[in-house]
Amino acid sequence: MIAWGVTSLIRDGRGISDISQGITLEVFGEGNSMGPLSPTMKAEFPKYWDQVTPSWTTLGEYLEFLEEKGVSSNVASFIGATTARIHVLGRDDVEASPAQLLEMQSLVRSAMQEGAVGVASSLIYTPASFASTEELIALASAASEFGGIYASHMRNEGKGIFEALDELITIAREADIPAEIYHLKISYPPFWDRFDDVLEVIEEARRSGLNITADMYPYPAGSTGLDAIMPPWVKEGGIDQWIARMQDPDTRARLVKAMQENPDDWDNRLASGGAESVLLVEFRNPDLKHLAGMTLAEVAQQRGMSPEETAMDLVIEDRTRVGAMYFNQSEDVVRKAIQQPWVSFCTDAVSIAAEGDQLLNHRHPRTYGTFPRVLGHYVRDLQLLSLEQAVHRASGLPATNLSLRNRGFLREGYFADVLVFDPATIQDHATFEQPHQYSTGMEKVFVNGELVFEDGEHTGALPGQFVRGPGWTGWRD
Repeated sequence: MIAWGVTSLIRDGRGISDISQGITLEVFGEGNSMGPLSPTMKAEFPKYWDQVTPSWTTLGEYLEFLEEKGVSSNVASFIGATTARIHVLGRDDVEASPAQLLEMQSLVRSAMQEGAVGVASSLIYTPASFASTEELIALASAASEFGGIYASHMRNEGKGIFEALDELITIAREADIPAEIYHLKISYPPFWDRFDDVLEVIEEARRSGLNITADMYPYPAGSTGLDAIMPPWVKEGGIDQWIARMQDPDTRARLVKAMQENPDDWDNRLASGGAESVLLVEFRNPDLKHLAGMTLAEVAQQRGMSPEETAMDLVIEDRTRVGAMYFNQSEDVVRKAIQQPWVSFCTDAVSIAAEGDQLLNHRHPRTYGTFPRVLGHYVRDLQLLSLEQAVHRASGLPATNLSLRNRGFLREGYFADVLVFDPATIQDHATFEQPHQYSTGMEKVFVNGELVFEDGEHTGALPGQFVRGPGWTGWRD
């Protein structure tokens, strides 16, 4: 339900980390989608997306480009609410005028007609965090016209999680649209014991008639960037302005203080676990790649600086947000979430092969192990859900939530996305310490009827298709 192979699949369409664990459809677009792109967005694209230069403009063109280039898995996407905002408003903290809001809605409608499955937000990141609830309702309403859904990395997954839940439920109600909570969790140790209250809020919304669902990865740690430990004001305007501010002594002093606080108005991941809980995993700068696998605290000690100043310098030196893992979640929460019948699964990760330059960066183990970990550890070993429940919640449930046609079930006339695995042996092997390890036990993977993976080996087949959502004009034609 959340995949980030948007540029990695351009370089290597095999996507072995996903195919080897049985993923036959990757859904993109958590807040940021690969279109629609304005001329300015196309020019800036390489700064934000792994130095890729886009040959496409619209979201539909991007997905068609992947299909024509050749990928093993099927691909689908939300239109990102952030992408629509940047297209019309740029990256600053501004409020949309009525005319600008209509323009953003028009972008959503066009993307839905091209085959997007809905509109999605990621509200802890700038400039998404600058969007009002009213703006999100307007965009979700446009997607609702075409049978789409609204999905969200909520505005706060820590001490403000209940307010964030209320916002998502309000958007679902006001826009008359199903809503999906991205990677359900609590990233704030003092609130771990309140997860039952989180579930009750969701259940109450469902009892009221709202179609609220969620997805999750089965690990007690998340992965994002060092932007998650810095307040929105320092990141306004994009990466260049963010870096420029951090090079100003007065701003650095102000930022250090902000990063040491535990605020109510933004979700500070440093405050929820400390620098020891932040594991650095991904750099673009070759001179920094040796730091992958070290904690922010270790690098700070090595450099003789505070963790806050170290984080600033790493972003400056890498000119990216710097990938990091955050160990501020609870295994007890994972076990409760995985038992909810309305929860599906995600890797929230790139799709890669465990070879070459990919080995120079650390990765979250979910990149290689999410679905076998569900089937092996939580189904077979812990027996927290049945095999049938797990299979449905990895296939039929999300396909139904996304209103996909002829997918997600073993039925005559449906696309033959079929897995053959041994429930007794399927197993994840990737760990936080040694992540680049494929899962085992997935004996055969068919995508659209074509064998792409057999007995631990990729066949070289690239039969993946652009899977279109319910608003696609072709369905009506």
